[in-house]
Amino acid sequence: MTRQVITLIGGGLVGALLAQLLAKRGLEVEVFEKRPDPRQVGFTAGRSINLALAERGLQALRRAGLSDDVLQRAVMMRGRMVHPLEGSSGLQRYGVDDSEVIWSVSRGGLNMLLLDAAEAAGVKLHFGQSLVSADFDARRIVLADENNRLHPHDTPVLVGADGAGSTLRHAMNDYLPLGIRVEPLGHGYKELEIPPATGAERFAIEPHALHIWPRGGYMCIALPNTEGSFTVTLFLPAHGPHPSFDTLSDSAAAAAFFRQNFPDLLPLIPDFAEDYDNHPVGTLSTLYLDRWHIDNRSLLIGDAAHAIVPFHGQGMNCGFEDTVVLADLLAESGHDTGDAFAEFQRIRQPNANAIAAMALENYIEMRDSVADPHYLAKRELGARLAERAPKHFMARYRMVTFTHLPYAYAYERGRAQDQLLEQLLRGSISANDVQLNAAISTLEATLPPLPPLRHG
Repeated sequence: MTRQVITLIGGGLVGALLAQLLAKRGLEVEVFEKRPDPRQVGFTAGRSINLALAERGLQALRRAGLSDDVLQRAVMMRGRMVHPLEGSSGLQRYGVDDSEVIWSVSRGGLNMLLLDAAEAAGVKLHFGQSLVSADFDARRIVLADENNRLHPHDTPVLVGADGAGSTLRHAMNDYLPLGIRVEPLGHGYKELEIPPATGAERFAIEPHALHIWPRGGYMCIALPNTEGSFTVTLFLPAHGPHPSFDTLSDSAAAAAFFRQNFPDLLPLIPDFAEDYDNHPVGTLSTLYLDRWHIDNRSLLIGDAAHAIVPFHGQGMNCGFEDTVVLADLLAESGHDTGDAFAEFQRIRQPNANAIAAMALENYIEMRDSVADPHYLAKRELGARLAERAPKHFMARYRMVTFTHLPYAYAYERGRAQDQLLEQLLRGSISANDVQLNAAISTLEATLPPLPPLRHG
């Protein structure tokens, strides 16, 4: 195709990967990132230091030729290690075996690797450059450097990968209303840390799991880091009666709360008071837009278009899947970015809405249902059906996490399967109460076969 210039706002995970994929397809790409270069000053994003990488994200990294490099720096997580308030912990596997796992990756390390790859592909990277304004008629933006000096820049095609707080989205909305809806979850989060263990064993708790302390309306989770530490995240209502971040205003109140509700976790966090008092409370919201683009001039991608809550571990994976779809569409479209942008929204918007809904549902599942006997019975019956009738049943989590089936399909199929499981169990808390052969006959008569599955 004729060489075309694409200007990207945002050099985070999605922006850096998209830039490399576009450059590999022969486009000229420039990236403007408001933060300094993390490869020179260190990673200072102030957000979660590790993320869950699953098949959709891995597939995008394979397309970029980077999956092996990333996995060498990741920690495998086989499933959820559930820590009830009373009783012993237990692992709930994500998939059928070690071929179906997710990976804990460092946000900062991954971002720096992606920036290196983009630069090696010929992308021009500019750091310390904040978007000030955009003139979509003149196809020109104004940027401010770290000294607040203003610089105009011509932008034939503009793509915003600048995250949930996207400056480009606000500029686009001022020019042409995008139908923005932000739905706050009403819960916030605070990050703590389990340091590496001393001695031969680097990890203080099981390293190959995502740990969950479910407590009904709130929870803690912990993800492993390669050096042996764990990033712990406390999720609580932001406001209201105890417990909430309003009522746990300092580390003394929080420590008393942890001693009562997370007694096995608190001793693992020696710097609890310092972590709790110094780390801010993060907010959680879901972003919906009616419009993702302005004809052929400007497009939003990733969190800038569809930020979601983190409870399915799919935010980064969804954004990475975006990059593959958009890069392919632009490569196929020649000069017609308008068609590519419209098709990108047509394909991705229903899927973004579906994973947003599933992420919200997964919060309830993680903080409450993982310890519920009826949920566990449904999970066990589903596993038996998947083993005996794999062409007709696959757990929704596996569809989302380990295949490339569209999120929208996984959402609707998952709802239909859940209704069937409820029907088969009839309120029982034991999968043994269901006659399996009859259940398989009902399944095959009720639901069509699954479409062909694409794994990595």
